[in-house]
Amino acid sequence: MRQPDGDGIRTVSGGSSDVHGNKEESDVPFDPDATGIIPRLTFDEEPSGGDAPADRAGKKDADGKGSGSLPADGDAAVDGDTAVDPDVDDRAADQTATFRIPSALHIGRPPTVKEAEAADLASAGTVSMPVLTETEADAETAEDASTSAGASEAVEATRAVSRASIPLRVDASGESQAAAGPSAAAPVAGPAPTPAAAPERAPESGAASAATTAPAAAPAPAPAPAPAPAVEPVPAPVVAPKGGAAPKRAGAAGGVMGRLGALVASAPTWLPVLLVLEGLVMYVLALKVPPGPFRGVDPSKIDGLGLISALPPTAFLAILIMIVSFFVTVAQSTDRKFLLLFQIAAITFALHGAGALVASEPRFPTAYIHAGFVEFISRTGESAISIDARMGWPGFFALFAFVTKAAGIQDMTTILQWTPLLSNLLYLLPFVLILRQVVATTRARWFAALLFVLVQWIGQDYFSPQGFTFALYLAWVAILLRWFGRVEPRTKPIPAKGLRRLIGRLDAMTPGELANTGTFRADKLLMFMLLVALFLASVASHQITPFMMLGVLTAFLIVKRTSLTWALPFFLGLAVLAWISYMTVGFWSSQIDAIFGGLGNILQNLRSNTGDRIEGSDPAHAMVLQARLGILVVILSLAATGLVRRLRRGVFDRSALILLCVPVLALGLQSYGGEIGLRIYMFALPGACLLAAYAFFPNLPADSADVREETVPLRRRNVRFDPQLTKKLSVVLAACFAVLFAFAFLMARYGNEKFERVTTGEVEALHHVYANDKPSARVLYLVPKLGPEVTPTMPWGERDVEIVSFNVQALVHKDPSQIADAVKALQEQPRNSYLMVSRGQVSYLQLNEGYSADWGERFRAALDASPDLKRVYSNADAALYTWKKFVRGTETPEPRPYKTARGEPTSPWTPVGIAALGLTWATLFGYEVIRLNGPNRARRARRRLLYLAIPSFVVAFAVIIERFLYIAANN
Repeated sequence: MRQPDGDGIRTVSGGSSDVHGNKEESDVPFDPDATGIIPRLTFDEEPSGGDAPADRAGKKDADGKGSGSLPADGDAAVDGDTAVDPDVDDRAADQTATFRIPSALHIGRPPTVKEAEAADLASAGTVSMPVLTETEADAETAEDASTSAGASEAVEATRAVSRASIPLRVDASGESQAAAGPSAAAPVAGPAPTPAAAPERAPESGAASAATTAPAAAPAPAPAPAPAPAVEPVPAPVVAPKGGAAPKRAGAAGGVMGRLGALVASAPTWLPVLLVLEGLVMYVLALKVPPGPFRGVDPSKIDGLGLISALPPTAFLAILIMIVSFFVTVAQSTDRKFLLLFQIAAITFALHGAGALVASEPRFPTAYIHAGFVEFISRTGESAISIDARMGWPGFFALFAFVTKAAGIQDMTTILQWTPLLSNLLYLLPFVLILRQVVATTRARWFAALLFVLVQWIGQDYFSPQGFTFALYLAWVAILLRWFGRVEPRTKPIPAKGLRRLIGRLDAMTPGELANTGTFRADKLLMFMLLVALFLASVASHQITPFMMLGVLTAFLIVKRTSLTWALPFFLGLAVLAWISYMTVGFWSSQIDAIFGGLGNILQNLRSNTGDRIEGSDPAHAMVLQARLGILVVILSLAATGLVRRLRRGVFDRSALILLCVPVLALGLQSYGGEIGLRIYMFALPGACLLAAYAFFPNLPADSADVREETVPLRRRNVRFDPQLTKKLSVVLAACFAVLFAFAFLMARYGNEKFERVTTGEVEALHHVYANDKPSARVLYLVPKLGPEVTPTMPWGERDVEIVSFNVQALVHKDPSQIADAVKALQEQPRNSYLMVSRGQVSYLQLNEGYSADWGERFRAALDASPDLKRVYSNADAALYTWKKFVRGTETPEPRPYKTARGEPTSPWTPVGIAALGLTWATLFGYEVIRLNGPNRARRARRRLLYLAIPSFVVAFAVIIERFLYIAANN
């Protein structure tokens, strides 16, 4: 509150006090992390009798400025189609953007000298509070030119009460209370005390009043006090507690009806919790109970639409209930962080945990080969790039090999099954930290977090290096914004014309990020080391993620959104090149064309990720692929709309735009097996979701503690729509889009469930191979066309990755009776080779290549009838075939060694390059650490470090190029 302090008003931060000296808790404690803006504390000028919203909006304070949150009609400030959001309909039943100072008399002004003296006396014991006389009340009331009829009635009640004194007492806690029972902030209806009730206090009050009005030379005897009429005091405004529920008014009916009314009034507090728990339990029961009407999932009903075709209606109803619960909480305009985070986690469990709830085995066949890499490293303690190129980046596999071996875990089935859900829950933590560093309303932040869950359909969150390093990427961005963010206002004048004028105007806009303030040097050093560690972990684990991190850091430096220097990207970029050149030479030494052949083929890479995935598909499955593209188009359209709406409000969100645009540059790289588009979508999601949330909630946060209201745009225009209608409409539209995204997610995410779902029969068939794979074994898988980018649609490589080979393809045709090519492929392989026909492979051919519905049964029947093949294992989901007769004396070959006899290829300048790398990293790291203490610290030492770093960097980079050229030419 503000109190008189000599010449002016001083601000008091420790709560608020009314005019009687009673300490009153503020509606909501101030949270500086919620807005980043200092709260505005003003006196409440609303009369106790209550004004209409228009009257409240038109009031002016002592300085001539309006104290309400909504400007007058002539001063309305709303930009375009977005209206102001303050709650002007009911100031007494909702929290406002200002701290209220209620009083028994509810006089909208600072306390007078007599009132301040009474407040001081009240702290010492039972006193009588002096009140204004009729003359003083009239004088104070006349100062307010905008007093309405309701205010006049309040003044009449004040005149009646002023004839008597209200005795006060101070309880043990220090709170001043009326002697009759009610507090000063909320007086109870009843007759005013007569002079007989306090005979010794009435003359003092009268004498004090006479001393201020009568001349000192002619003192007049005090008149006999007259009995005061019974006037009911005007009650103070009722302030709603946090959560939106109005408190029970004094004098309300008690008993059962009173408690029931209080329960209904507090519904906004407990209803969201009840809804989310109800939806969560309903969803689990809908998916886990045996199949029946309106419950259970029957896998046999899964068709081209995926899992959504087999989900019961109760599952959709449960998701709808949880989303409604989220928006009920958001609509309360209170930042209930833990509840909102729990609601988003529940929705994440429903959407991303559906596969684990339904499937009997871990889904997604590629997860099994990653488990095989972990098993190999745990068993041998080595990484072998000759077995698979992915083992050239073994950081992720080595981490889990250490964890499983230390914990004694032999079976990774549970880890594989629940990794998608755990990964998405892990993604939420750094993304919420990113959202705390942007200048946005509470609704915009939490809606962006919800969107991040709803549109994450690409399925890269399974047990994989890319899913792990995406969490590292989000943590990397969060650290950059939180501990090394930089927001500086533009001081240069804007150029007169041209492109520089446009750039200058954008630079002069309000930044969409919060500045980093109050960080200790030790904290910065610790977070800088963590930043480097996260980057190096991603370098050793994944091929693309380090380039995304490096691109974001470089863009932040260009647009001046980080306090780090240009030494860091050179340090980190050299680490990426050094890892590729020195640690993965066994992979790229003979595949230079495969690695660099796709550089610059943007259109071809885009087509391989869009059009090629739709052509030739099953009609129902084509809807799934179109739904994925539809989600992409809608989220990008909303992001563009949010960016425009923020620009119209004078806010330029550079960081969000960088997070959206930097991943798109990866289209210029190779196609990455036809999946570069999926990687780009995944890394662009944080920026896209944040900007898309601004399409519904673009305004800046209010400068109040509860972060409740939304401020008006910076451009002041006339109000086009009713503020309350606009506020409610934004929430309703956001909820509709959330429901649409949730149901589209189920189709897009689980649209491939017919062949991505792994059955127990498929796993058991491969376990038969592992049990008979000594000294080696080969498994042939079915393909519609021969090519290097086709991976097996089976749970392959779970064990013995160095013994069992899955690199042989068997060509099949739409006519299931044409088995000649498949038989020939098996015939060319040595002993202990198997042709596997599985449910997942057949489903893939049916949905993506147009094979008939009974193709699998007819193909297996043709193989059974072949005189050259023998079926060695079969069940309902899979069958294994081998060659019936081998040439006498043919033995099973030994597995290919994963260690080369002559070692990895090298070049003559490699030792020089390694020495230059060490010197460059040491000098650049030292330069950045010194720079953390400030831009003016140890300039001479930093200059000397640069003199060493620049030439050593040139030598190290030249040796890396020399290795590429020399090794490629000699291998």
